[in-house]
Amino acid sequence: MKKLAMLSTLLLAGAALAVAPKDTLVVQEASDIPTLDPGVTYDTASGAIVENIYETLVTYKGASLRDLEPLLATKLPTVTNGGKTYTFDLRKNVKFHTGNTMTCRDAEYSFERNLVTNSAESGNWFISESLLGTQANANDDKSITWAKIDKAVECNNAGQLVFTLPQVDPAFLAKLAYTGQSIVDSKHAISIGEWKGTEADWKNWVGKDLTDSNLNKQPSGTGAYRLVRRDANATLLQAFDGYWGKKPAIKNVVIQKVPEIAARQQAFLRGDADIIEGGGRSVDTEQIKGKPGVRWIDNLPNTSATAIFMNQKIQDPKLLGSGKLDGKGIPANFFSDVNVRRAFSYAFNYAQYIQDVQQGQGKQRTMLLPDSFPGYDPKVKTYKFDRKQAEAYFKRAWGGNVWKNGFTLTANYRAGSVGAQTMMEILKRNVEALNPKFKINIQPKQWSEMLADSKSGKEAMISIGWAPDYADPDNFMYTFYASDGFYSPRSNFKDASLDKWLKQARQTVNVAQRNRLYSLVGNRAYEQAYYMLVPAPVNYTFVRDNLQGVSAANYNPLISFSYTGTFWKELSKK
Repeated sequence: MKKLAMLSTLLLAGAALAVAPKDTLVVQEASDIPTLDPGVTYDTASGAIVENIYETLVTYKGASLRDLEPLLATKLPTVTNGGKTYTFDLRKNVKFHTGNTMTCRDAEYSFERNLVTNSAESGNWFISESLLGTQANANDDKSITWAKIDKAVECNNAGQLVFTLPQVDPAFLAKLAYTGQSIVDSKHAISIGEWKGTEADWKNWVGKDLTDSNLNKQPSGTGAYRLVRRDANATLLQAFDGYWGKKPAIKNVVIQKVPEIAARQQAFLRGDADIIEGGGRSVDTEQIKGKPGVRWIDNLPNTSATAIFMNQKIQDPKLLGSGKLDGKGIPANFFSDVNVRRAFSYAFNYAQYIQDVQQGQGKQRTMLLPDSFPGYDPKVKTYKFDRKQAEAYFKRAWGGNVWKNGFTLTANYRAGSVGAQTMMEILKRNVEALNPKFKINIQPKQWSEMLADSKSGKEAMISIGWAPDYADPDNFMYTFYASDGFYSPRSNFKDASLDKWLKQARQTVNVAQRNRLYSLVGNRAYEQAYYMLVPAPVNYTFVRDNLQGVSAANYNPLISFSYTGTFWKELSKK
């Protein structure tokens, strides 16, 4: 306990460890951690910790993006009723961090809690869609009743967990592997003031934001690590002595918030940190690759998609300046003119971004979908950097008033992210070079604040990526392009054609038909320039060379958000 006390002291002081001990993993990141409540975990910074505190019924097998294996279940489920009923046997004698024993009731509570509190930002919309037939919660869809939620997931007399779907969903099992569908300690949650798990108070919790919930502050999962302490700058976790699985070699994990990339690099090269958030391929290649004590792992799969959003209904007056097209600001619907969006799309230098940020190891995709996924159409057109085209469309925008009067736009980027900053700098430089009346102010912003403000439509222009919840094209295409998709509040466009095609794609299992529909979506999105598609990098990671368990052979981007491609319990140091 003396070592734990020492780590806690360093944690509170915000100090770095002098050469990370053999039984301690030190990770440094630029971002803060929005939440530790699985019910609202829907960002990578939170997910990297939650997936090690909590566990799901099933998980991905090794490096496979499709094959699943049981985790808290003892085997994959029995599927009956024409593919609409899933029955799980659960592990016995599994302990939560409080010492409570996991039962079927905990699993039932966890999923019912997710259905009750479901919101567009919680990550539960896709499980609600499977179990209730709608992405909405009971506040937004009056057809949702307590009886409907209660029937969707139940424990039978044999102690098995039974899901009953209203219709077949071939992606349902994969959805259960997402960390937001982890099993929580129901007795503990109820005791600290969370939902009681009954019909009596369920309506009080419908759509409730769990980001700063009591369970966020006092998590209790079945995972290999338990929370010891957390403050604004660091989080300390310790291996759980009562863990049901193999005991991890790493006993302590320290996650430190270090916004300055130079400080992270120095700590990593000294051996004070085992893993750090890098600055993009060009920065990391120059500053990290080939240095003593570094293991560089390249050519890893990229299953994410990133875009620059152009919000067509900006809700924050502070970003609008004068609120008019008078050179001193922009109207809230500035990006509703397709000519503005096309002009910006032509003004971004994609090739320069690939060279400067990705060290030439990047690819400009045609759609916001990984090119390894079904449904991706390489024939869809893409925008290229073209000053003349950008100028032409700016001259057409808003009846010529954009070019005549100019504008001032404020765009935020994630604080500490070199890639995001460089992206905005490239766009700023190219747009301002077209007309002296054009002004783009760029500024860093904390990640948690950006998430909160962007989901309320307050950000004017930001870059955000999407990592898959499960391996199906719908998880990307509906997210980015549907008017009720997860990212809709950040872009605020509605396109009846896109909505029609995306819903049709959800209603068929015919692969060729789905692919045709997604091609239509891709072509329409290009024509309307709803997003600037950020080139996709070839993935890589780097760790200290004494850290074992990280390799291309077992790297799975659908399991871990913590740069290792695997859970902390699989790591060790030599």
